[in-house]
Amino acid sequence: MSEPSKNFWDYKPGWCQPWSILLTGGGIILGSWLGVKIWWIATPITGLVLLWWLYFLILVPWSFRQSQMASPSDQDTP
Repeated sequence: MSEPSKNFWDYKPGWCQPWSILLTGGGIILGSWLGVKIWWIATPITGLVLLWWLYFLILVPWSFRQSQMASPSDQDTP
């Protein structure tokens, strides 16, 4: 039996990979500016996208990595 992957992104479908998250967020930021050209609307949208990136591109994979390192191996249990 093969060992489960320790790479968080191996468990995610194509539409939920870092490149797709960055392209979608970049498109939302660009679209919010080109669509309205009002900084006080585009700025909060940009802030929300940046929070989304922070959460899904940094915090979730880091948390997954931490949980992988903390959990005991399946072979250690009787």
